[in-house]
Amino acid sequence: MSLFSSLSVSASGMDAQRQRAEILVENLANADTTRTAEGGPYRRKDVVFESSSTSSPFASVFQSAIDNQSDGVAVGEVVTDNRPPERRYLPGHPDADKDGYVAFPRMNPAEDMVDLLGASRGFEANVAAMGAVKDMIQRSIDLLK
Repeated sequence: MSLFSSLSVSASGMDAQRQRAEILVENLANADTTRTAEGGPYRRKDVVFESSSTSSPFASVFQSAIDNQSDGVAVGEVVTDNRPPERRYLPGHPDADKDGYVAFPRMNPAEDMVDLLGASRGFEANVAAMGAVKDMIQRSIDLLK
């Protein structure tokens, strides 16, 4: 694996963690949403990562020198939670049914916050890896002077 393909792998990881963080923030923002455009309460979403081939912007230049393709990460799909919603007894709520129960999203905000911290740490780890590769490239250039 070349140093440039290492940068592509880290960039794919950063993009995947960014998308994960966006979904988690959407979940947190809609933790108490009882009515959506589709009808019913908000449904929690989660991302599924998958391995994907990455291509470096330098791939066309170095393709003859590099025979193997590096693998990165990408968001394979966004899964929606299909469990039945949590029902709370709130008879005065505008979305209450005839029995006085309101359907709320089945979510745990603390779990989503922990997942968001994990996404942030994953992003930071990829930034650190890119910094290390950048330093290696710079030292290689300095040696060739």
